[in-house]
Amino acid sequence: MRGSHAGGGNCIRRVWLKWCLVLGVLAGCSEYGLRMVRGQEIQLDNVGSDLIIEDVVLGVHGGTGVDKKDMTPELEKKIRAGLKAALEAGAKRLKEPNALPLDGVEAAIRVLEDDPHFNAGRGAVFTHEGRNELDASIMEGTTKRAGAVASVTIVRNPISAARAVMEKSKHVMMIGRGAEVFATQQGLEIVDPAYFWTESRWKDISRVWAEEKKNGGRADLEPKSSTYFGTVGAVARNSQGQLAAGTSTGGMTNKMFGRVGDSPIIGAGTYAEDGAAAVSCTGHGEFFIRFGVSKEIVSQIKYRGLNVQQAAQEVINRQLKAAGGEGAAIVLNSQGQWTTSRNCEGLYRGWINSRGEIFTRLYEE
Repeated sequence: MRGSHAGGGNCIRRVWLKWCLVLGVLAGCSEYGLRMVRGQEIQLDNVGSDLIIEDVVLGVHGGTGVDKKDMTPELEKKIRAGLKAALEAGAKRLKEPNALPLDGVEAAIRVLEDDPHFNAGRGAVFTHEGRNELDASIMEGTTKRAGAVASVTIVRNPISAARAVMEKSKHVMMIGRGAEVFATQQGLEIVDPAYFWTESRWKDISRVWAEEKKNGGRADLEPKSSTYFGTVGAVARNSQGQLAAGTSTGGMTNKMFGRVGDSPIIGAGTYAEDGAAAVSCTGHGEFFIRFGVSKEIVSQIKYRGLNVQQAAQEVINRQLKAAGGEGAAIVLNSQGQWTTSRNCEGLYRGWINSRGEIFTRLYEE
């Protein structure tokens, strides 16, 4: 009998030692930035990523590719004020009776579109032909309805036109003149193209034209320019965990006529799915389209069980970066967990929580 008890004791000790070993490995993984998710090892280094922020109801971004050397105290103050105004407008709309996450997203983006310091709406960059061509998309996560417009030149707030396409038509995307006629029919504000002219953007395109003349060929603004990835976007949720996302942009400085990036493409620049996440992106649109970045982030959460930070890092800082694509994403899930991820300079961003507290960030702060 003593031998039997001794054997049982040895068995218990072996099991105990195995559990100690497992716990030790997991602790080590945590210490070195590794997470075990459904049997998969996920590298998480926090580079170019915000930590997960809890209890967020609305988040916005004003573009990435921001070089701190180009920032003045006056401009920084205006950028932060613009982000704050967008968050206040969106949060106010979300508090109204029967408001939807869509309402908060649209309200926040309209403020950013009206602010000349962001590359969307009023502050849109110029094309190679010296025009302003605007793109936008919006999506709600409950039924996955979505709407988008591209290459519009007279619609003051493209995000509202995108929502009108979603709610007032049988389509998901409308472009160019057709989208403008539709927006007019829906009673949206139509403006003269001159409304979108700003001195700073005109200086940008004038410099490019001068380079082209000097070099005898085509020139583009280098990726690190503060005007390069100036897209705006927003993500929102309500107390029921319903989600929405939207994105709006003037595109790339000196883009060719008819060029459309990821911002109006559902699954590339914008995506939302209740129970997973709402995502808005900014960056080199061609890469975001090819990789379906916003949908891929949601899929990483939905199918691999990653949290918002892990999913954003996996797509932005591993998959996209490995292919040479630059940009960023903001991500919000149904539980109110928010994060951002970027693989290039800075990101204008801000969020507001359920207590009404507002935070803004431009760099690694």
